[in-house]
Amino acid sequence: MHEDVSSELMIRRDLAAAYRLLAHFGMDDLISTHLSARLPGKKHRFLLNPYGMMFDEITASSLVVVDADGHAIEEEDESKINNAGFTIHSAIHMSRDDAQCVIHTHTLAGMAVAAQEQGLLPLNQKSMCFFDGIAYHDYEGIALDLNERERIVRDLGSKDVMILKNHGLLTVGRTISEAFLNMYLLEQSCRVQVAATQGGQKISLPSREIAAHTAGQFNRHGYNRNPRPWQALKRRLDRISPDYAS
Repeated sequence: MHEDVSSELMIRRDLAAAYRLLAHFGMDDLISTHLSARLPGKKHRFLLNPYGMMFDEITASSLVVVDADGHAIEEEDESKINNAGFTIHSAIHMSRDDAQCVIHTHTLAGMAVAAQEQGLLPLNQKSMCFFDGIAYHDYEGIALDLNERERIVRDLGSKDVMILKNHGLLTVGRTISEAFLNMYLLEQSCRVQVAATQGGQKISLPSREIAAHTAGQFNRHGYNRNPRPWQALKRRLDRISPDYAS
């Protein structure tokens, strides 16, 4: 029991850090979108942000525990949970044992690429990291229908990155750090694509062989699994907004 409590506190602090970092890098959307993290134990319980708080207000203690049915545990006010957030996140947590963290964003660049028919292009080495590794999910309206969960799961499959068409971005990680770094790279890739295509200039694409080679290098070296970027980011938070861990 003591070990689970200690583990939950670490997860809370890392997830709160990820919320703050999304706000720091301009990847939040007022009180919309969500990050979630699975809690230890056999039951499907995960942490979600309370509806109505800005990302730069989130602390470890403010995160809400949600069960598999979308009910806040030990919270009297169910309105603290955003149902659309529950639909998307519960679908993945309940079907992917490796999905400890799920991040969903509505950034300008992410929504722009999600509206482009061709999806994410391998325009630079960041976007090449995801070559043949991106899932796509067709837009079905605001994610309030629990029946959509099976299609989200089907479309994501075993991939860790998904573009929700006409909607936004989603990443998965075995750790909160991995999910965050996946999102950071995906967001940067989308920003590059918007910048490179907005003037109508002819763009240069690498060959499929080079793009696949780059993706292989990324996977072998495991940049998104390297603990050092996450440790450095948390040191920044400790300097600029240390209350995230409270």
